[in-house]
Amino acid sequence: MEVHAHTHTARKKWTHYFWEFLMLFLAVFCGFLAENFREHQIEKNRAQQYLSSLYEDLKNDTARINQLIAYDEEKIKALNNMYACYDTVIKDMKTTACMGILIRHSRSNRGFVLTDRTLKQLANAGGYRLLNKDDADSIIVYENMYKGYLDFQTTVFQGAQDNVRNTLNQIADFKVMAPHQLTTAIMVADTASSILNGPLLFIEDKVMLNKWFNELAIYLRTTNGQRNSILQLKNKAVSILQYYKSKHHFE
Repeated sequence: MEVHAHTHTARKKWTHYFWEFLMLFLAVFCGFLAENFREHQIEKNRAQQYLSSLYEDLKNDTARINQLIAYDEEKIKALNNMYACYDTVIKDMKTTACMGILIRHSRSNRGFVLTDRTLKQLANAGGYRLLNKDDADSIIVYENMYKGYLDFQTTVFQGAQDNVRNTLNQIADFKVMAPHQLTTAIMVADTASSILNGPLLFIEDKVMLNKWFNELAIYLRTTNGQRNSILQLKNKAVSILQYYKSKHHFE
């Protein structure tokens, strides 16, 4: 009777499998941590790039706002002469020379358009989630203030300016404003001469003249409102610039 020898493989202890599992787990977990850290750094760098770009946008905005404020203040100063001018014209409706400066400063307006290249990137690429709450909130407040300014400019302010223009068209003598004066005023309204080519009024209608000055007074108030609104926007932009400069060390 034959006896067959059988080879037996020693069974591994459970601790061996445990250590194999632990080493595999640690390898996967460390890989996960490394990938998560890498993604976090990428997002942190991207957020810093957004803020740096926005910082430059805000500097550009404040420079243009300063020009607009100076323009509005010059306009306000000129339009404040309407009261003395009204007294002069209402006494003698052929003495209209003082209306020239009023017409020049009520024909046109310089609007402010936000530098929105970074804001569009933040909105379209979901960039706001990369920013901390304080940074994101400061941007949103600034953008909402601009929307309020823009709404005022395109509704209340534009309506007041249209009223002044329309009434002037009814009372102004074409030959006093044209051909050179009217063409210049339309094409380059900001630099148009304020010197009229003779008595302005086409009809000596005190009611219409009074209406124009009333509308001009409303236009002055809305210009003051627009100047104050854009000044608030500038102050907000400056405060954000100072905040970013202090927190993120931008120059």
